[in-house]
Amino acid sequence: MAGQLGSGADAPRAGAPRELRTDRLWLRRWRPADLAPFAALNSDTRVMEYFSAVLSAEESNRMVSRIEAHFEERGFGLWAIEIPNVTSFAGFIGLTVARFEARFTPCVEIGWRLAHEHWGRGYATEGAQATVEFGFTALGLEEVVSFTTAGNMRSRRVMEKLGMSHDPADDFDYPLLPDGHPLRRHVLYRWLAGPGERHREGTARRKAALADLRSRLGG
Repeated sequence: MAGQLGSGADAPRAGAPRELRTDRLWLRRWRPADLAPFAALNSDTRVMEYFSAVLSAEESNRMVSRIEAHFEERGFGLWAIEIPNVTSFAGFIGLTVARFEARFTPCVEIGWRLAHEHWGRGYATEGAQATVEFGFTALGLEEVVSFTTAGNMRSRRVMEKLGMSHDPADDFDYPLLPDGHPLRRHVLYRWLAGPGERHREGTARRKAALADLRSRLGG
């Protein structure tokens, strides 16, 4: 049911993985050594183009503290990305409970942020597919959403590759940005988009994406 977390979202079910591995990625808990490259990522204007501002090292470190607190409270969160034989830290991908109120909250959001040098290689899509699989199977979620500012076509393409659906009627003003801010208008994508034909189409896309993921992961 759209927006409802349910008891399954409070913590992973028994035996749920605390980390994920895909063909190329290791999604894991954070380490102290991740702080410096994460701060560098958050100070890069290319990475932060569609956010309100770049982050200072202190702000970036506080964000990691919030991520870790979310893991402790919920049992899931935004995993650090390690790419074996490439880099020990490339950014994050994972699930988080939205920190604001809107007509579609409470909800679980899938999000990602990668260092610029790792763009264009399909890492975000690969990691996000595994993350959604985790959300539906291990957490028992009924819906996963994602949102970004309307002009962020790179992230929107990832959402569409995942099989998520966008209805312009769901677009909203991001409440954590002030009125008149150029990035305030956001688009909302849903993994299960709603009733009727859109629901059936979204479900078919989800099943196809998950079947492809299981095939590639040998499951």
